[in-house]
Amino acid sequence: MKLSIVIPAKDEEQGLALTLPRLLDAYPEAEIIVVNDGSSDGTGEVCRQHGVKTVDHPYSKGNGAAIKSGARCATGDYIVFMDGDGQHSPADVEKLLYKVAEGYDMVVGARTSRDDQASLARWSANSLYNWLASWMVNRKIDDLTSGFRIVNRRKFLSFLYLLPNGFSYPTTSTMAFFRAGYSVGFVPIVVAKRLGKSHISVLRDGVRFFLIIFKIGTLYSPLKVYFPMAVLVSGLGIANYIVANIASGAWRFTNMSTLLILSGMIIFLIGLLAEQLTNLQYKDSEEEL
Repeated sequence: MKLSIVIPAKDEEQGLALTLPRLLDAYPEAEIIVVNDGSSDGTGEVCRQHGVKTVDHPYSKGNGAAIKSGARCATGDYIVFMDGDGQHSPADVEKLLYKVAEGYDMVVGARTSRDDQASLARWSANSLYNWLASWMVNRKIDDLTSGFRIVNRRKFLSFLYLLPNGFSYPTTSTMAFFRAGYSVGFVPIVVAKRLGKSHISVLRDGVRFFLIIFKIGTLYSPLKVYFPMAVLVSGLGIANYIVANIASGAWRFTNMSTLLILSGMIIFLIGLLAEQLTNLQYKDSEEEL
């Protein structure tokens, strides 16, 4: 099995100086690709010193865009994605390889505990994502947002158009693989303290992380999200109808009850349409394979 290792990097000079020598020692035959996402430090120089392949972005396009550039450039049968900030240990790549040998199309390195740098808000958000995604796919998801994973390159490329340019590529790719019926596994890993400054801002990215929750649903099965909302809104309309008419004694629909019931019906129809569009979207991906 030919292996490619893709590392997205923006100003990760310190982390790469630690990670690249260890990767080269452990996997001398692997294709190592660093995607330099518009770095302003010595990231490019560190890559040249270690003789690894680089893909240079003229300006920062985002973590997801770097992942897509690296995947297009990779030639291996499987691609390992890992961060360049020193958090992911090259020794854990072996764990992913053992799991993929069991027949998995994607294996995710699941963080076993909250690392020192993860704020309580980020850790809580990740726990919420894991719970919601597990409910959507009816299978326990240990870590939805981990950037340390191995994927079948051919299958991953078929979903490349779905991936955003920002930081939510792990969520999108994981749910896409589940939706397509591919095998997704998890192995426990321990992350180290990141080297350098984090590029994630809780304030700036708060709304984006909130939107990921809805994206999880629309990627896997939109109707599973829209139908409970439709039942809830319509149920409020029926409850309003009953309470209002008991109070007035005149059994007729009020404006509010009518509005709520019709809103529930519209939400259901939107979910039904989204479900059909999602089926067509994944049908196109299967045809590309």
